[in-house]
Amino acid sequence: MRTVRNSIDAPIIAVTVYPAQARVTRRGRTTLDAGEQVVEVGPLPMSLDADSIRVSGRGPATVLGVDVVLRRRDRPSDAAVTAASDERRRLTGELAEIDDTETVLRQRQAFLTALGERASGAYARALATGAAAPDAVAAFTATMGGELTSVLTAVRELQRRRTRVTDRIAALDRQLADLSGKREPDVRYAAVALAVPAPGAVELDVSYQVPEAGWRSTYDVRLAGETLHVTWFGLVEQRTGEDWPECELALSTARPSGVVAIPELRPWYVAAFVPPPPPMPQGYGARGLGSALPAMAAPAGPPPPMLDDAFGGTVEVELAQARVEEGPVAATYRPARAVAVPADGTTARATISVLELAARLDHVTAPARSTDVHLRAVATNTSRHTLPPGQASVFHEADFVSRTGLSTWAPGEELELALGLDDRVRVERELTRRTATRATLGSSRRREVEYRTTIGNYTGRPVRITVLDQVPVSRHDAIAVKETVLEPPPAERTDLGVLTWRLLLPEGQAQALRLGYRVETAKGIELSGWRE
Repeated sequence: MRTVRNSIDAPIIAVTVYPAQARVTRRGRTTLDAGEQVVEVGPLPMSLDADSIRVSGRGPATVLGVDVVLRRRDRPSDAAVTAASDERRRLTGELAEIDDTETVLRQRQAFLTALGERASGAYARALATGAAAPDAVAAFTATMGGELTSVLTAVRELQRRRTRVTDRIAALDRQLADLSGKREPDVRYAAVALAVPAPGAVELDVSYQVPEAGWRSTYDVRLAGETLHVTWFGLVEQRTGEDWPECELALSTARPSGVVAIPELRPWYVAAFVPPPPPMPQGYGARGLGSALPAMAAPAGPPPPMLDDAFGGTVEVELAQARVEEGPVAATYRPARAVAVPADGTTARATISVLELAARLDHVTAPARSTDVHLRAVATNTSRHTLPPGQASVFHEADFVSRTGLSTWAPGEELELALGLDDRVRVERELTRRTATRATLGSSRRREVEYRTTIGNYTGRPVRITVLDQVPVSRHDAIAVKETVLEPPPAERTDLGVLTWRLLLPEGQAQALRLGYRVETAKGIELSGWRE
């Protein structure tokens, strides 16, 4: 049976982007005659996974199979790469022309200089004997000066022109580097074999996986009052060798893998430790004791409100959010608008979701380390979204505060967010007492200290503050640690010596904490790790 080969135009209509790769779908339509047909779809990027190609469609045809074929070309098929390469070749030729012109000008400059040096001696002798008129000498000197000036001006203009051309070539080199995935002239095509029982229109969808693409999460976290506004963005980048036009873009949290296996545990053996053999004594050669020893194996935020009198007050712009499709183990988000993603690594940003979460605010300080006071928000993810890890820009009202990292945040999970330093809550820590005794015969040595920590609230409202401090922990039977002062008693304490106070400070007031402890060491014991 006769096989007819056709080629159809199949633009990209949809892209599903995973964290480390993407699935691209192309769609094309053609009219086929009856018989066996081979329809080529492309060009496709060289980096595609040939095993991932899938074909579906509509119309009177049966898919017999699909192959990936290679077409070798003299030049890249991408118009942007071709234009940049042609422009670079033109500029390289212009640079060679500039060098040639400057060489000619430099030779002319050398000729005029030598001519002037020879003529100066002859004119000097002619003037001395009266054989040459001064006007003729002046005219010759002016002519030579004008010629040299013209040559030097032309050289300077060539140097400026060379700088412009060199800068443009450097810019084209950067552009071609960004388009590195498209520089290869070779392309691939999907050759779809079809059996067509009767003539008619056939529409084909061809999809394939490509590496060097992915998306990551980033967030704007804005605290307004006691409400946490979390804007979730998806940043998409790709260097697959083909531009993605504005099409149906989906961001998936799934992680496709070529190999999936359920983990199995192997036996865990323990045995008595066998010390290694002693090192080979010096003086033994290759045939001595060393050759008899066995070889040892090597160990294995949204913008601030705009005031517009025409609307009579505050006008806030809303952010469109993506549609979400929940699967058994992953979610897919479809942004509200079509997004184009070029293949040069440029980042395209799409808004996925905007969350409003109730937050519990408090302050945290650890005066033993620093007197800085940190504002903290504790919020529960009451949305249905599992937020992937990513960088977050933190805003307090309209003011940028800091950047922080968000870990994976599941629905119903509580998360602490650091919202920066608050200088309106002030902490002072003072060493108020220190004594030390020397060990005597049969006695121990004693060190005793006491601290006073004062916390003041100048925020204009009551605040909750958590104060962390600590006492040393003994790791030796001959070292004893005992608290002497704890006022007021802490709300919590751990076996590792961490003490926690939770205070509610009215506006404009201060509260003092006292902490004292004593460390006793037995005779002959040297204390390490002590600090004041």
